[in-house]
This record gives sequence, C-alpha cells and structure tokens, in this order.
Amino acid sequence: MESKVKKWGNSLGVRIPKSFSTQAGITEGSSIEINIDGDKITIAPKHKNECSIDELVSMISEDNVHYEIKTDGPVGNEIW
Repeated sequence: MESKVKKWGNSLGVRIPKSFSTQAGITEGSSIEINIDGDKITIAPKHKNECSIDELVSMISEDNVHYEIKTDGPVGNEIW
C-alpha cells in the first residue's frame, strides 16, 4: 500500500490504515515500537508490561505464593 507522509508539528506522520492496525492489534492510544534499520522503518505494537494490582493478585496460586518469613527482631523502637 502506498501512503503520503504529512507534517505533524515538528515531526512527520503516517496514517495507518484500519485493516493494518486491526491485524497488528494497534488501537488509538496503543504504545508502539519504532525501529530503523538502514533505510527501513518498522512499527510494531509494544507488548504490555504493566499489570494492575487485581491482575497480579489473580496470578497468585499455591505453586507461586511466597510465605511470610522472619528476618530478625526489632532494631529500634518498633511496637511489634
């Protein structure tokens, strides 16, 4: 597919056709990776690395739970 590069502030912009963005899993607000290799530019969706606390808690199981450990006694004026 051929497209035109347009000025966008001090940068340049390219529109991504809907069919391409759908196939790549890119939506408005998606984070993307832009790389250059010689004279070729590639754009790819950036994989989500952040989880909400609810997502993290839902991944706790008997196989990966960390049990409470005691490392030492009080060292100051702690109340416990």
